[in-house]
Amino acid sequence: MSVRVQTEDFDVGAEVAALKAGRTDIGAIVTFTGTVRDTAKGATITEMSLEHYPGMTEAELEQVEGEARRRWPLQATLVIHRVGRLLPGDNIVLVATASAHRRAAFAAAEFLMDYLKSRAPFWKRETNAAGEGHWVDAREADEAALERWRQQLLGD
Repeated sequence: MSVRVQTEDFDVGAEVAALKAGRTDIGAIVTFTGTVRDTAKGATITEMSLEHYPGMTEAELEQVEGEARRRWPLQATLVIHRVGRLLPGDNIVLVATASAHRRAAFAAAEFLMDYLKSRAPFWKRETNAAGEGHWVDAREADEAALERWRQQLLGD
């Protein structure tokens, strides 16, 4: 299990290599990499700023990563989320899940991303080409995805 919140960029290939180094029990690794888009809602985005509350953010991410490990048979997980000023094309987030079989790795990666998009304690501000900034809220679709996981846990 590994959670990192950092300002520095990450190398997806190097992170995956480190995740599986020395492991022969892993049959599937699923990764998701989120990057900064240059448009949102029809506006050109020139930068994004991500803020967090140090200590609280890492604890929350570790808690949800633990939930993924309880739900699926995972050999390894990795969540890296960047904070600070980011430009279009920059990496924002990496989620990697490793399991003996692909279904668990895919489901766990999707679960982790749904949580990150809707509930993780990050505050995202986009600035457009006119220099106007606005805070970005979680989308209804992201909330609905998270609710699906809650219902699945409850068996509803």
